[in-house]
Amino acid sequence: MAQASFDVVSEIDAQEVRNALDQARREITTRFDFKNTGTEITHDGDTSIEIHSNSEGRVQAANDVLRDKMVRRNVSLKALQEGKIEPAAASTYKQKITLVKGIDEEKARTMNKFIKGLPVKVQSQVQGDSLRVTGKSRDDLQAVIKALKDEDFGIPLQFTNYR
Repeated sequence: MAQASFDVVSEIDAQEVRNALDQARREITTRFDFKNTGTEITHDGDTSIEIHSNSEGRVQAANDVLRDKMVRRNVSLKALQEGKIEPAAASTYKQKITLVKGIDEEKARTMNKFIKGLPVKVQSQVQGDSLRVTGKSRDDLQAVIKALKDEDFGIPLQFTNYR
């Protein structure tokens, strides 16, 4: 009997993130409560977003707008790692948000241990920033997928290459 397998990955759609950022920027420029606050959202193109404004409250409000737009674009909020709101230059405040991509080694080990503790006959191994799960029974693999979806590992999970 052939081996069945799937990969567990943690990815975010960069285009949807850009769309959500554009929508958030547009809303911030048109909303009355953001007028003359100097609020802006910048994105370095890959892994971090920064919110600048003249008060902590406006930074938090801009963060709420951004989170709302991310949810509407189906970008998991687990992919956003928010930093603290900190004072910046010229009596302004900033907040850095990091986009989490891939499964780091520690989380992969935790997930591997979790899978080995399940009552199914499957093998799992770390492959870079993903996790490969193999087994003889597709039913066992589907049970592993369901268990991984039910458990919260703090990152968004997708299941690819199901064969």
